[in-house]
Amino acid sequence: MSELVQILEKTVSGVPTDQTAALEFLKQAATNNFPEFLKQLSVVLASTETVHYVRQAAGLQLKNVLVAKEEETKSIFKERWIALPADVRQVVKENVIRALGTETTRPSIAAQCINAIAGIEFVYEQWLNSIDILMSNVTNPSSTEKLKESSLEALGYMCQDIISPAIEAKANPILTAIVHGMRKEEPSDHVRLAATNAMLNALELTKQNFENPDERNIIMQVICEATQAPHSQIRVTALQCLVKIMSLYYNFMEQYMLRALFPITVEAMKNETDEIALQGIEFWSNVCEEELNLAAEAEEAQEQGIAPQHVSRHYAKGALPHILPILTQTLTKQDEDDEDEWIPAKAAAVCITLLAQCTQDAIVEQILPFITQHFGNDNWHYREAAIMAFGSILEGPSAQILHKLVEQAIMPLIGTLNDAHAAVRDTAVWAIGRICDTCADLVTRPETLQSLIPALFTALHQEPRVAFNVCWAISSLAKAAYQVAAEQGTDENGEPATYILSSVFQQMVDELIKTTDRTDANTANLRIAGYEALMELIKNSPQDCYAVVQQTTLIVLKKLEQLLNIEHSLVSASDKAQLRDLQSLLCATLQSVLRKMHREDVPAISDPIMAGLLQIMQRCVGKESGGVMEDALVAVTELITVMGVQFGKYMDQFKPFLLAGLINYEDPQVCLAAIGVLSDLCRAFEGQIFPLMDEFMAHLLKILENTTVKRTVKPHALGCFGDIAIALGANFARYLNTTMDWLVNAASAAQISNPDDIDQIEYVELLREHCIAGFTGIVNALRGQNELALLLPHVQNMVQLIDMVARSGSLSSESLQASACGLIGDLVTSVGQPILPIVETEPILQMLQKCRRSKHNKAKTLAQWTTREISRVKKQV
Repeated sequence: MSELVQILEKTVSGVPTDQTAALEFLKQAATNNFPEFLKQLSVVLASTETVHYVRQAAGLQLKNVLVAKEEETKSIFKERWIALPADVRQVVKENVIRALGTETTRPSIAAQCINAIAGIEFVYEQWLNSIDILMSNVTNPSSTEKLKESSLEALGYMCQDIISPAIEAKANPILTAIVHGMRKEEPSDHVRLAATNAMLNALELTKQNFENPDERNIIMQVICEATQAPHSQIRVTALQCLVKIMSLYYNFMEQYMLRALFPITVEAMKNETDEIALQGIEFWSNVCEEELNLAAEAEEAQEQGIAPQHVSRHYAKGALPHILPILTQTLTKQDEDDEDEWIPAKAAAVCITLLAQCTQDAIVEQILPFITQHFGNDNWHYREAAIMAFGSILEGPSAQILHKLVEQAIMPLIGTLNDAHAAVRDTAVWAIGRICDTCADLVTRPETLQSLIPALFTALHQEPRVAFNVCWAISSLAKAAYQVAAEQGTDENGEPATYILSSVFQQMVDELIKTTDRTDANTANLRIAGYEALMELIKNSPQDCYAVVQQTTLIVLKKLEQLLNIEHSLVSASDKAQLRDLQSLLCATLQSVLRKMHREDVPAISDPIMAGLLQIMQRCVGKESGGVMEDALVAVTELITVMGVQFGKYMDQFKPFLLAGLINYEDPQVCLAAIGVLSDLCRAFEGQIFPLMDEFMAHLLKILENTTVKRTVKPHALGCFGDIAIALGANFARYLNTTMDWLVNAASAAQISNPDDIDQIEYVELLREHCIAGFTGIVNALRGQNELALLLPHVQNMVQLIDMVARSGSLSSESLQASACGLIGDLVTSVGQPILPIVETEPILQMLQKCRRSKHNKAKTLAQWTTREISRVKKQV
């Protein structure tokens, strides 16, 4: 043990060589004799005779061999702990419990170790008595302050980190301990704060307690009392509890709103301490969000002819006259240098936005006096607050009232782009962007644009923060102009012939390119905003701006060439990082240009585009270049889409980069982009890709076989089988058995074991979607009479997946159900009458009926087509 203490001392040493040697020793000790290593660490942690920082180091090492962020490492650690002899685990658990209350530092590392062990053992229904021990530590009158505090910390960590039915079953003793620690009679602020933090983490577990009026009253009482504590951090955390409760238990809050929640939160909003004021504002933002969700649910229920499960109490509308004056006054408390800091003024603007959406026309009359009174105020704080208030309410009122508001405000607002204060100009540009998003017809009037365009061009040369919002406003203006023009008529490609910005389009492109070249363009993300605006301008360009779009391609290519020429001269990591960002942006801009290019014009510029992209990909070495590689691959995808089979002349040069991307397991985004490129090659080349397919299939199978590949990548590889099958047609028979084995195994593994685990549901959804895509492609590829025999042995497995989707009900998205309906139709069309008995089951028929009635266009169309196919096949019998 003495040797271990000396080693642990060196881990916190200021000498790097000592630290490295010590950490290596500990790594070897964990490998060579893991049980003894854990026991000794726990002994050091529990030893009150050992110096505090060594005990802390022991606890940290103990925790780090039990928990990990990566799922695979976490699984290895879990299995390693459970495989330990029971007596070893018992010794470690006893020592970490014994360490509670004896540490001299905060927070307790012993509490973190308890959480780490419980996180593993609770899954196996073991060590559940640890919660009873911790509760006893808190409620026992003879316990020390430190013992209560660290025990509550442990309970808080457990509630935050452990997702298990076992901890839900222990909600009562957990709440008993937390409520005891939160009481206003508790003399220690440390204990009370630890209890309030634990309550914040435990609220999701308290559903049954909130359904019981007596228990709910006790919980609400201790939380409301804690909002009045002298200690500000206790108040902040208690207010955070109220914010969270409003999201989780809105339907139980009526009896508390008037007497407690309203006065507590209004008082908090007025508080001079930012952290307290922020929580008061956040409470009302949450009220609005809940009531907006309830309004949407009520509308959906009305359409279905049923009663909504919960109804809105319209707290926001009732509170509006009381909280709006506080919020508008809070808007005036902005600082000049608060760009990146979340302060009450910013939170107030968000809350006003949500209030406007929630109360609609009701907010206009109440906020208009503040806006008109202070629009021309001598104090910049009030001028900026008035413009912010105006911009914040634009998504609330009815079209008629909004139109009238904007008509009166637009010209004065354009005038404020010349204001003496940067914050006012910044907010004015943002508000103009909001108008472009909400009132396209007003902002695109010639008389408005006559003043607006020159003002925006001037503002583009102002401070980076102002210019950033100008870029966004130009994006919004381009979308508005395109929308108005498209409503008046488009060609067969959906493009209008011209629009109101055509005469200034070239100038807008030039000004944005100048903005990206500014020496201060790295400040406030201005360069990124400039290129994003340029991409939006290109995307929303009519036919008569096509020549400018073509010219922009040459400008972007020239910039790429310049970048590649200076790359070798850059030394600092910062300069190289900025260069990578710029390369990514230029690749993304090329994507936008290529989407607009006419197919017949692409061959004239494809050589320099591909040469530039190949050079970029050649220089993408190391993980830090992953983003650039991803963007370059997506740009190649756009080139493939517009060139089709003509892209074949680049395949010899490009194939090595595509294959490298497919096995870039360390960077899932690059791997996903490479899979996307392969799918597009299949669509473009069709059967002509067959000679290359053995190599590509080998790489896809490696993705599926490799255990280090991130799990979200593998479904995309499965979906790619469908694109390959459609491209190869009957030739896909060569790969049928291998791909079907993978698809069937993946489909059977796509099970939802925990309906409350959102991550699991999302992953299963992704897996099922891509399995269905794979099956659909294969069915369509082999539907001919000669290949049907190859398909028949796999039909049952496909129907099983469809049945799983149908039985999942609301856990399956409409998009997934639509895909499942499409696969049924393909199977019925291909196989005919023999398949009817296994697809005409109650769950599948109910899914078809639901999708036929859906508002989701894809679901409705596919379900109707499938139903017709079933009827057609039945008539043939």
